[in-house]
Amino acid sequence: MTNNQNKGVLTNKDLNRVGRRWFMSVETFNYETQLAGSAAFAMLPALRKIYKDNEEFLEALDNHFKYFNCQPWLSNLIWGATLALEDNEGLNAKDTVQDLKVSLMGPLSGIGDSIFFILIPTILGSISAYMAQEGSPIGMLAWCVYGIAIAFVRIKAVTWGYQGGLKIVNEFGKQLSVFTNAISVMGLTVVGALIPSLVKVTTPLKFTMGEVSQELQTILDTIMPALIPALFTFVAYKLLGKKVKLTWLILIVIVFSWICAAFGILA
Repeated sequence: MTNNQNKGVLTNKDLNRVGRRWFMSVETFNYETQLAGSAAFAMLPALRKIYKDNEEFLEALDNHFKYFNCQPWLSNLIWGATLALEDNEGLNAKDTVQDLKVSLMGPLSGIGDSIFFILIPTILGSISAYMAQEGSPIGMLAWCVYGIAIAFVRIKAVTWGYQGGLKIVNEFGKQLSVFTNAISVMGLTVVGALIPSLVKVTTPLKFTMGEVSQELQTILDTIMPALIPALFTFVAYKLLGKKVKLTWLILIVIVFSWICAAFGILA
């Protein structure tokens, strides 16, 4: 692939370099931005080539310092797609880039974790271990081949993602704002769906009148399932909007949870 069909400046060499730098993906893991530091590190040379102006470069790089958490082996597809958008649209695609990352990191994590990180290694590892116990070197070789294949795929996935991103640019063109709105809706839907599955908060409170007892949680569920987790998420989101640091927010949630659990308010 070359860039003679678009106005971008990135080459296969640049994209492969991003893939190689992403091998240190989990080295900067933290509880505030997760893998964002590694993302910025991997994308830095490509972004520097796209953005010649220092202010534009810093703005684009800062956009990749935002929260990101995805299965590392498939994340390169995202980097390729976002680089295609930035390589052709510049900072005009800034919001689209972030929304695309948010909408894809959940589905790709599900595929990457279940298939490439658990299913295949478990099956292949069992076979390789059994063959090794029998004294056959083929088991070790099969495991090594799988590791090499995954390394190759991880590097080339940036190019594959870039090609997919080019299709988005070419097909939508001036309608990029429409695509941005659509991908924003998708991203918000993904985040919204994660709330009831990841935020587990209920209340054991009951109202008793004579011999009749009614659980408050049952009433809340009839109003809206997972209402308490949604309220917790809303408050946390508002606090982040008030520039409350994530580390302080985590501490607030922990202390509040202790108090509510001690008095039997929440569980």
